[in-house]
Amino acid sequence: VIPEWTDAFKQITLQDCIDYIVEVTVVRTYDGFLLEKSVIHDGLAKLLPDIEFEESNPELDHAGDIDYIGKVGNKAFGIQIKPITAKANFANYKISERMSANFQAFEDKYGGKVFILYSCRSGDKKVIKNLDVIDEIKQEIRRLEQD
Repeated sequence: VIPEWTDAFKQITLQDCIDYIVEVTVVRTYDGFLLEKSVIHDGLAKLLPDIEFEESNPELDHAGDIDYIGKVGNKAFGIQIKPITAKANFANYKISERMSANFQAFEDKYGGKVFILYSCRSGDKKVIKNLDVIDEIKQEIRRLEQD
């Protein structure tokens, strides 16, 4: 295989590199953004119609690993959306110590836990693959409503 790779590498052009960077950083990022919205608005919000979902602010998203917030009174729970491939690629994906600390900081501030939704594409939408987490979210909503 190595000779084929060497030959292929020699044929890569500057334009190939530029096209790849644009595809990864612009097209796929924007596509991921739209699909994340689909997970919430076409999926979770329909399953939990009494909950107001909002995108987290950039600081909470990038530094705290929270994509969306589900509001329950003056409290909230967090949602982190991952592609189903993350779970497969990392042998049943486990959150890092950093993410665990961020999730705990979120819970301390907002009162609710953070849930990870695994999703995959189904046509133009992204669907939730770990539907068992919905029952956990409903249980958390009941807890937050009682507090």
